[in-house]
Amino acid sequence: MVSLLAQTEAVARGDTNIELVTGVLLFIIAGFFMAFSALVVGRLVRPTLPHPEKDAPYECGEPAVGGSWVQFDLRFYVVALVFIVFDVEIALFWPWAVVFGSAEAGSTAKFVALYDMLFFFGVVVVGFLFLWKFGYLDWVRAAGGQRRSSRLAGSVEAGRVGTEAGG
Repeated sequence: MVSLLAQTEAVARGDTNIELVTGVLLFIIAGFFMAFSALVVGRLVRPTLPHPEKDAPYECGEPAVGGSWVQFDLRFYVVALVFIVFDVEIALFWPWAVVFGSAEAGSTAKFVALYDMLFFFGVVVVGFLFLWKFGYLDWVRAAGGQRRSSRLAGSVEAGRVGTEAGG
């Protein structure tokens, strides 16, 4: 009954959902046109001075060497993804620890929060163990058919050094 009365008063004042949606849409359209107009004015006002050096690729102040279609080592991506996973984990642990530390000592909510975070931490640990088990955290990994024992590799290198020195 109370909600019906509140709705009746809102309609009498003119507060309807259509007006709310119309206001939000007008806000979005105005924001789009403001950004678009700034880009158009910038395009018309700025000077156009083409130069081949401006079209050259630029990376960290060094000139580009070779073509851009080189194979990039995927280990860099794996390291970046692992960093992001653990960085997000720390970002989620910190506020949880602050709130958990300020909760009452024997409250049920504190135990529920503890079990929730232990579950989250367990999922992250399982992912970490998966990466560790399959060698994704090793920087130098041998491909499946290229594995040799370190003893054999050492003796081959020692033999090469000996023949080069003795010849």
